[in-house]
Amino acid sequence: MSTCQPIDGASFGPDSFKVLGQAFDAAWSEIAGGMSTDPAAIEAARLALAKAILAVAEQNCGDGVEDLKQAALRRVMGGASP
Repeated sequence: MSTCQPIDGASFGPDSFKVLGQAFDAAWSEIAGGMSTDPAAIEAARLALAKAILAVAEQNCGDGVEDLKQAALRRVMGGASP
C-alpha cells in the first residue's frame, strides 16, 4: 500500500529540480546499457523516464535522489507504482 499522496498543482523549486536531474541521471545510467541503439528508441525511453521521475515527484514519494530513482525505475520497468 502506498503512502504517497498526490499534490494538486505541484511545482518544483531550484533545489527540487536539482534532485530531479540527479535522479534522472542516476536512473538513466542504470538502464542505458540495456537500451536499443536506435536514436528514436533512446529518446522514447528517456522521455518515459523523465515522465516517471516527474510523476513520482508530484506524488511526493520519498525525498531523495535514490528514492526518486528507484520509484521511477519501477514505473518504467512496469513494476508496482510508488
